[in-house]
Amino acid sequence: MEQMNLQKTILLVFGTRPEAIKMCPLIRELKDRPFFRTLVCVTGQHRAMLDQVLNLFQITPDYDLDIMKDNQTLFDITTNVMKGMKPILEDVRPDIVLVHGDTSTAFATALSCFYLQIPVGHVEAGLRTYNKYSPYPEEFNRQAVGIISSFHFAPTNISRKHLIREGKEEKYIFVTGNTAIDALKTTIRENYYHPELEWSKDSRMILITAHRRENLGKPMYNMFYAIRKVLEEHEDVKAIYPIHLNPTVRQAAKDVFGESSFGGREERLHLIEPLDVLDFHNFMKAAYLTLTDSGGIQEEAPFLGKPVLVMRDTTERPEGIEAGTLKLVGTDKEEIYKVFTELLDNREIYERMVHASNPYGDGQASARIADILEFGYTKR
Repeated sequence: MEQMNLQKTILLVFGTRPEAIKMCPLIRELKDRPFFRTLVCVTGQHRAMLDQVLNLFQITPDYDLDIMKDNQTLFDITTNVMKGMKPILEDVRPDIVLVHGDTSTAFATALSCFYLQIPVGHVEAGLRTYNKYSPYPEEFNRQAVGIISSFHFAPTNISRKHLIREGKEEKYIFVTGNTAIDALKTTIRENYYHPELEWSKDSRMILITAHRRENLGKPMYNMFYAIRKVLEEHEDVKAIYPIHLNPTVRQAAKDVFGESSFGGREERLHLIEPLDVLDFHNFMKAAYLTLTDSGGIQEEAPFLGKPVLVMRDTTERPEGIEAGTLKLVGTDKEEIYKVFTELLDNREIYERMVHASNPYGDGQASARIADILEFGYTKR
């Protein structure tokens, strides 16, 4: 296939902290190549957490829609992104727009590009659960972006197979690895220090994240009660939970965990404010294992040799399950308690997960994507 002609304008659009973590290494790679005129637009779907990542990677957006408002809904995000993107796309007329993953920013941007007949490249393409409500709204978003996209940058062969099965043109599907691993290689520090890690250094430290929309309510209470019970029964274990800003999440944590204590003489769980990406990656490196309902952590923690218990009913990352780096435990209180306890009490099972092969790449995904865009679609 033909090589792309000089010079190409690429617009990268994202709006959340997870997107920024995975797109910033790609931005830096593209900006290092004079072949590209690289422009960045952020929607501000997340605000403070997004800005933390931009500051860490020293990325200054060319455009900022700044859409975030209190109690925003999916309707607000989608319509405001589309209204903001239209004049930018009409002014820039990029050769290609790169979006990431499964956010409402990615969906609304891709739809805006479709209306203006501007090609879309989908970074982290092909992840699927095939249940449009799990995760919600992410599964719909990524499938919809996949329908619109001209180029699909899939992190794994399983993702590639999903896209082929859906009828995407095979010559436009590229297995690149995941840019999350590229980011990790820039943020891990050998001599990292944090007071919370000092507090937990005499224990097996468990890192917790929980925030997904579909887990709000009873599922989240189940998760928290299971974690609390395990910690009460294991005196050598401490936990750190950088708690999400969502007020509903915070209320559930307060109801179950109280004032970061289990009523004993020694508190063993700390609820802390959200960490920036550099801090979080280094906390993950220091952890004994991670409990999460996040997507990206399922890729990042295995690269660091850390087992992950996924507190969701489905995962779009079956590679980790097959490789043995992840265990899908759902949101049933007794199941989380059982598997969490087993992983703490059975060293053999724990070591198998620690030493399982990471399926999500080698930290060169950004370079592969840039090569494909610069040197032609036949280069892999």
